[in-house]
Amino acid sequence: MEIEWVEVKPGEVFIGSDNRSILFGSIGPRHENKIEYSFEISSMPIEKDIVKKLLSSGECTLASEAEWELARKQEKLFGNDGIEELGDKIRNSYWNKYCDGRVFIDFSWDIKIGRKWENGVPSTIYLDKCYEENRYFRIVRKIKNYEHGKNNFRLPKSPNKVKLAIEEFLISLLFGIIPSFLWAYFNATEGYITEGWLNLIFGGFFIGFFTVIFWRPRTKTFLIGRDFKK
Repeated sequence: MEIEWVEVKPGEVFIGSDNRSILFGSIGPRHENKIEYSFEISSMPIEKDIVKKLLSSGECTLASEAEWELARKQEKLFGNDGIEELGDKIRNSYWNKYCDGRVFIDFSWDIKIGRKWENGVPSTIYLDKCYEENRYFRIVRKIKNYEHGKNNFRLPKSPNKVKLAIEEFLISLLFGIIPSFLWAYFNATEGYITEGWLNLIFGGFFIGFFTVIFWRPRTKTFLIGRDFKK
């Protein structure tokens, strides 16, 4: 199979979601990626057997999600209906990821990043660690030698857990606990609040946490040059 290589110029792209709800959200945080090098990428996904030979020879590498998105932004990619696999492997977030175009592999990963093509339109897909049925991959090769620095742009190792805990408490308070006490004040029997206040609090927390299925405040988008430095 003859591979058609197309050149991709340096640029910036965004990856990840700022929506944390279970129903409408996806893996985050949303963050900017700055690719400072040119590279070539296969215009079409490549079959697994061919990719294995190219990878073993060191001629190319699997495309990172950032490289794929930049190539797509520059309208260089095409695909038949099916799934193509990229090089990134994550656990449940992008925290601690370098944002310079390199492949991101979490030490304890259990999800492989891929793209699914339908009628010429790609969408993000997450493949289980044990998924081995995929036949196609996207590959890249550098035009010039380029070394990623250890001090390049990188996301924090984890989110601000204190801030998240305060946020969850306030959501439970406003959407669960306070409404529960108001309902009991106007509808429950006399003395119920005094005797059942603990149940009202726990019930309120449950209602508050339940709202994560539909809604959560959007998370911060990390921008290069503003939110993290080299």
